[in-house]
Amino acid sequence: MKKTITFFSLIISLALYAQKDSLQLGDKYLEDQLYFGITYNQLFDQPNAVIGSGFSYGISAGYIRDVSLVKSGKIALGIGIGFAFDSFSHGYKVSNTSNSVVIDLDSNIATRSRLKLHSLEFPFEFRWRTSDANKYRFWRVYTGFKITYSLKNTFDYGANTYSNIERFNKVQYGLTASAGYSTFNFSLFYGLTPLFKNAVLGEPSIDTKQIKLGILFYIL
Repeated sequence: MKKTITFFSLIISLALYAQKDSLQLGDKYLEDQLYFGITYNQLFDQPNAVIGSGFSYGISAGYIRDVSLVKSGKIALGIGIGFAFDSFSHGYKVSNTSNSVVIDLDSNIATRSRLKLHSLEFPFEFRWRTSDANKYRFWRVYTGFKITYSLKNTFDYGANTYSNIERFNKVQYGLTASAGYSTFNFSLFYGLTPLFKNAVLGEPSIDTKQIKLGILFYIL
């Protein structure tokens, strides 16, 4: 594992040096092709009867292909692929009844109720920045949307664990935004897709969605 980390660190360092050494002012260039993010996660549009959730978090990393729209490189598109792990304290009671997973209220807030997601993510960004071929500290504002595909969803409730339940929406999408200067950038993901398909809790439907606030690091 240590050798793998060292190898990738060397490749990134060489790539940074090569680009900086070879490009001249006014040359066409690419930026921000690797990303790593840490987020604080929350669920919203919950039914009123659902008790609030506790601390939730997520991490993500991936590659984005930078496509310049102008020679200066200050306006571009980004199209990418990555991997994300997200953990949510969901506030539902999950049980197995007649060989079917049932979602109900969690009346005991002390009970452990955790949703864990392993997902592929596909970001699409419109990018504006103040960079040039030899300027590596600059302002950026990136907006767009992201599609995620769940490879695995796991619901923990008390001592019970349920994986890949049928009513979970494997395909999610939402709006994204990131803005910052140099290495550190604030990020937002605002989910537009309910976590569950055709799920109700009594009369109201379960339209639970996700929102993620965090810090995003761009490299290259």
